[in-house]
This record gives sequence, C-alpha cells and structure tokens, in this order.
Amino acid sequence: MNKPPIHPYIPILIGVISISLSAILVKLATADAGVIAFYRMLFSVLIMSPIFFMKHTHEIKLITKRDWIFSTIAGVFLAFHFILWFESLNYTSVASSTVLVTLQPLFAFVGTYFFFKEPLTLKTVISGLIAILGSFLISWGDFQVSGTALYGDMLALIACALITGYLLFGQDVRKRISLITYTMVVYSISTICLFLYVIVKGESFGPYSSMDWLWFLLLAIIPNLFGHTLFNWALKWVSTNIISVAVLFEPIGAALLAYIVFSESLIPSQIIGGIVVIVGITLFVIDIKIIKKFFVKNA
Repeated sequence: MNKPPIHPYIPILIGVISISLSAILVKLATADAGVIAFYRMLFSVLIMSPIFFMKHTHEIKLITKRDWIFSTIAGVFLAFHFILWFESLNYTSVASSTVLVTLQPLFAFVGTYFFFKEPLTLKTVISGLIAILGSFLISWGDFQVSGTALYGDMLALIACALITGYLLFGQDVRKRISLITYTMVVYSISTICLFLYVIVKGESFGPYSSMDWLWFLLLAIIPNLFGHTLFNWALKWVSTNIISVAVLFEPIGAALLAYIVFSESLIPSQIIGGIVVIVGITLFVIDIKIIKKFFVKNA
C-alpha cells in the first residue's frame, strides 16, 4: 500500500472539527429530517461532480460487482444514519444525541474483529472504554430515560450503529477505489435513497427560507466534504476503529457550540467527561512502545 502524502491523523482531526458543526446546523434548519439529509447529500454530490467528471469517470468501469454491492449498502446506511440522527435532535439535546451517535467503538471494535479479523488489543479495549465513559459523562446532566428524550436517545443509538456499518463497508472498498470515485458513488446512492424516502414520507422539497438553504449548503460543505470525505480518505490507511475513537471528540465541540448558539448549558459532569474522552483518545493513538523507549532512554 502506498505511503500517504500526509499523516492520516491530520485529516481525521480536521474531519472531527468539521462534523462537530453538524448538529448545530441541523437544529438551525426548519425542514424535516429527511429533507435536510437529502439536500445535504445532493449539494455534496453537485459540488464534487466537476472533479469527478473531469478526472475520474474512467474508474467506474473498474468497480467490481462486490464493490457495487458494498458501496450501495454503505450509501443506504449513510442515508438512514442521517435521517435517524437528525430526527433524534428534535427529541433530545445536542449533547445527548451527539454522545450516543458517536459511540461507534462499541460497534466498530466488534465489526472489525469479525469482518476484517483485526485483533482487539488490551490497549484498544481500555482506551475505548475510557473514551466511551467520558462520552456518557458529557451528557450525564441532561441524559433522560423516559418520554420523548428516551425516543430521541434510541434514534441516535441506531444512527450510531448505521454510521459504523457505513464505515466498515467503506473500509473494504476504499482499499481498491479512489477517494473521489468512492465518495461520489456512495453519496449519489445515499441521495437517491433520501429522495425516495422524502417522497414516500410526503415531506416537502420546498419552498424554504434563504437561511434554510444556507444551512443545507453548509452541511454539505463542512461536515460532509471536510468531515466524512476526509474520513473516507483516511480509511485507505487506517482502521475504522481509529476514526471511531477520534470521532468521540465531536461531543466536546458540539456541546460547546450548543452552549453558544442555543444556550444549552454545560455542567461539571460534561466538562469532566470531555477530559476523560481526551484521555481515552490519547491512550488509543499514542504508541506505548515509543513512550517506554523515551522513559528508558531518559532514566
């Protein structure tokens, strides 16, 4: 496998910062969840189209039947991930929804073990559990287990499982297909799926206010093109597990932005949880062998 032009952790970091804006932009929009998701994906496809049609159309014929099947499944999973997560934001807080939807290690660790035979090291399990504990602490104050909040929490949890499935199928395909081609195919399939969903649900494609159109466009540019697309790029060189743990940074950024934009207050448990998340992620990404060599050398 070719050496990446830059360290994969750099685009992963940019991607995490970008997706932290996603929940805020969704809550600012007034359209139904399916419509928001549809325009997010449609605008993403339209923005990417010039690059794809100028340089990458020849790659379509190189896609195998297996890759088409996996890409289709990934696209459908991505579509329903957005639908369920956006819908969850109508019932529970940004902090609770974002925390639950980013608990991907619970699913990714198991998925990569069974599908790709990636071993679960003790460091991976411990760091993942620490980060997951921190994620729960972030929203401990407003985490509810009854009524509409519970419904929103369940939607977010299912959305979490779907985005992990999307990454797992993408991890397999991305090792053989370029970033632009893979992303264009998956985003197009997701757009078609969302278009049919909106029609079946009887939701309206418009008209919407100019601000709504701005939120739709920003959702396509920031969380999608600078978020998920960078994750897809990184999948060629890193495991789904690494991205899933790094994404646990998202609740920290989302909670802070929700406080600024919607006055959703931060409480001590959320601040402590953010610190715990950072500790867990740091433990996951730092090479323990390098640390041991440093202390032995300086002993």
